Amino acid sequence: MDLLSGNIKKVYLKYLAAAFGSALITSIYGVVDMAMVGQYHGPSGSAAMAVIAPIWNILYSFGLLTGIGGSVLFSNLRGKGSTDTEDQEYFTTAVLLTIAFAAVLWISLIAWEEPLLRLFGANDALLSLSKRYLVPVKFAVPVFLFTQLLAAFLRNDSDPGLATKAVLCGGVINVVGDYLLVFVLDLGIMGAGIATVGSAALSLLVMSTHFLKKTNTLRWVWPGHFFVKAAHILTTGFSTFFIDIAMGILTMLFNRQIMRYAGTDALAVYGIIVNISTFVQCCAYGIGQASQPILSTNYGAQKWNRIRRLVRYNMVTVLVVSVVWFGLVVSMPNGFVRLFMTPTESVLTIAPSILRIYALSFLLLPLNIYSTYFFQSVMKPGISFLVSIVRGMVVSGALILILPAVFGGALLWYAMPITELFVAVFVILYMRKTLLAPVGSN
Repeated sequence: MDLLSGNIKKVYLKYLAAAFGSALITSIYGVVDMAMVGQYHGPSGSAAMAVIAPIWNILYSFGLLTGIGGSVLFSNLRGKGSTDTEDQEYFTTAVLLTIAFAAVLWISLIAWEEPLLRLFGANDALLSLSKRYLVPVKFAVPVFLFTQLLAAFLRNDSDPGLATKAVLCGGVINVVGDYLLVFVLDLGIMGAGIATVGSAALSLLVMSTHFLKKTNTLRWVWPGHFFVKAAHILTTGFSTFFIDIAMGILTMLFNRQIMRYAGTDALAVYGIIVNISTFVQCCAYGIGQASQPILSTNYGAQKWNRIRRLVRYNMVTVLVVSVVWFGLVVSMPNGFVRLFMTPTESVLTIAPSILRIYALSFLLLPLNIYSTYFFQSVMKPGISFLVSIVRGMVVSGALILILPAVFGGALLWYAMPITELFVAVFVILYMRKTLLAPVGSN
């Protein structure tokens, strides 16, 4: 499908279906793990999964850093009509960077497992459960980075459907494997870890079949000026990377503040919030990832009218996702609790108000995350980074620390709704400025 001259609505919907499916199925890994472990171990299992959540954020974020950063530059060069091998050099550079990051993260997780879990909020009771989940994960750290890398490049090499099929295959294995290993074989939380590793490995294997296709244009071309290209990739991909890193940092801060001001039951509820937020965030990823190849290619060709039309479709999708997720959480909070764990009465008592307050953030979260993909795609990585760091650390981190200390623990749950509102005002103003600037373009 021609990204530069094809019907923009049809092109977007094709990419949206593939990216949405891929992003949502990826989030199912964590959701199914949480649900199975929560049903097996109760609130302590859900709390342990909340402790582990930052590790997933870190692993996936480095895959997104190289995958999104490299693929944006890859498509931008193609949109400009580049005839040399520079686009392939960016692919090779992204692969080499991913290998380096995977090695560092692999060693770090093995060497500092317990200090990391303590940092992420584990007490003595939760430490043992968390370690059991990570036993199989420690054998397969690179797999999780490379699934993100390949998915990004497949979308930009006109094969978004294969990325979705790969993740779908992995998702099916994850669901079936979780049930068999957690309950039938009675492995509990360790079984969930084994199922997740197996499903990710299968997804990576299916994605790799792209290199056997005649339509594959990804080639290994040794890059000239490697460090310059690496810097370009890291700069371009940093905001997407920081979204996931920030989610890990915020989860760590929330975990520690919850244990200080509210206790284990509230942490178990927050474990549910982490998984719902992951779903909402993955929907936003899907919109951004569907749009990015189209935006990057058309920006390279300076086709601003097509870009504006695409953004209008993006905004409709963002609105639908926001309203649907907010409505679901507000209307049936304890339904989500029962889905993710076998709850105690105390958990059922505190969960509705916590979930409904936090759900306010879902009204603006998809817009703010989508905006980082938009700014990356039109080669404004500095603005994309600013949105990510203000949303993911500066405002949110300050509110998580200040609100409960000054106003009491109940105000902790308002930190993210206030953050998303603050960021959304800036995002709307700057997106409008960006889209109106090249009025005279084609």
